[in-house]
This record gives sequence, structure tokens and C-alpha cells, in this order.
Amino acid sequence: MRGMLCVFLGMILFGGCNDTSSNESNRYKPSIDVSWHWQLQGELNTSYDVDLYDIDLFDTNTSTIQALHKKGKKVICYFSAGSWESWRADKERFSSEALGKPLQGWEGEKWLDITNESIYPVMLARLDLAVQKGCDGVEPDNMMGYKHDTGFTLSYADQIAYNKFIAQAAHKRGLAVGLKNDLDQIEELEPFFDFSLNESCHRYNECSKLLPFLDAHKPVLNAEYDNIYKEDSEKRAILCTRSKQLGLQTLILPRALDGSFRYDCNEF
Repeated sequence: MRGMLCVFLGMILFGGCNDTSSNESNRYKPSIDVSWHWQLQGELNTSYDVDLYDIDLFDTNTSTIQALHKKGKKVICYFSAGSWESWRADKERFSSEALGKPLQGWEGEKWLDITNESIYPVMLARLDLAVQKGCDGVEPDNMMGYKHDTGFTLSYADQIAYNKFIAQAAHKRGLAVGLKNDLDQIEELEPFFDFSLNESCHRYNECSKLLPFLDAHKPVLNAEYDNIYKEDSEKRAILCTRSKQLGLQTLILPRALDGSFRYDCNEF
């Protein structure tokens, strides 16, 4: 179905490939200067004075999300849209033909064939779960398989169509949705997403690629993992000054995202 992915998803699921208006008036839209905390593992620290929490969709109880809401926080729920994970409750729903090569450095994960129709109902069910749990939005991960050795021949167009599918399905459910990394497709995808979540753009000198979101007055949530920023306060201050000049919302976090430490550039 390569080359017809946008037509299939747009016409069958949504009635068109360019409709981003579903639930437009009700959807949460984070402000460009939104403060945030990102933690996917470990005991969640709910004490941060921030606007937004980004937490795991599956591992977070509904009661935790409700408690965050009572504190006035918005909640973004993480799930992987581009990989199969061996520990997830819905792992058996994926067909074997849709599973590709392992993700390097991530045990128990395999790339998904984003052109395989069998994965779409699973992703829609995950978005439905986000609604059921009360998430205000979602952070779909691994949205740039076309740039990796997945075991499949995924094209630039395949990735664009799939990422639009995820965004439109989220919007249809009244959920905000973030574009995770995928820097080379930002200009084309920005209109379909409410925010960007980036990892290590400072490290790789790629922050300028995120400007389309800022130009559209949408926030860029950036995480940096290098130990030098944790251990060297001077290096950290230089990083944070640069981040604030660009308008990024940068956190310095452990790569495991386990809450073991956190530095917020807006506090410098």
C-alpha cells in the first residue's frame, strides 16, 4: 500500500489528508512558554510547579492523572507509535509481519512496519486509552523509522502519511499531540501537531530545525542528557542561556527519565 497510505488513512479514517480541525475548539493547546516535567519511570514526583506533566500512558494509573488535574496540571501521555515493546499489555495485538529489527540500545523493542494496516487499530486503541484515562494529549515516540534500519523499506512519504494519521486520530479524540524529534520533516508536519518534543538538539547542533514550531507560536520541549550539564554548573548555565535565547523549554534529565535528577533552564 506504499504510495496510497495517505489516501487510505485520510479517506477511510478521516475523509481527507489535510483535515486538522476535529475538536479544534476543545483540544488542549500548550502555550509557547509552557513549563513541564518529563518522567516515564520510577516513582512519579508530582511536586514540581509546572504546567504540564509528560508521563507513561500504560504505567500511569488514572488516579494519578486525576490527582495531577486537581493540582491544575495538564497531562501528556507517552506511548510508542513506531515500535513494538515486549512488556506492553497489548503486545499480542501486533501481527508478526509488522515487527522488524530491534531498536539499537533498547532491549525488548522492535521497529514497526508503519505501512502494515494491522498496526492502525492498535494505535487507535492506544489513543482511546489516553482518552479513557483522562490524558490531555499524547507523545507518540519513534516517529522517524524511515531514517533507521527497521527491516522495512520505509519512505519519506510513508513516514509523513503515518505521522499525519497519528496526529489526526489524536485530534479527532480531542487530544493534543506532539511531534517527537523527526527534524527533517518538521516543516511539512508542524501544521498537524500542537508542540514539538526534542531530544538533544543542543548536543547535535540541530535546534534551528525546530524554529517552524516556534514561528507558529507552538512550544518546543527539549531534553538534554549529557552528564556535563549535570556536573558542570558553568556549562549548564551556557546551555540554558542559549536555550532561552532560542525560546526552547529545556530540561536536563537522566536518559532513563526516571526522575533521579532534573534541571530546568527556566530556573537559571
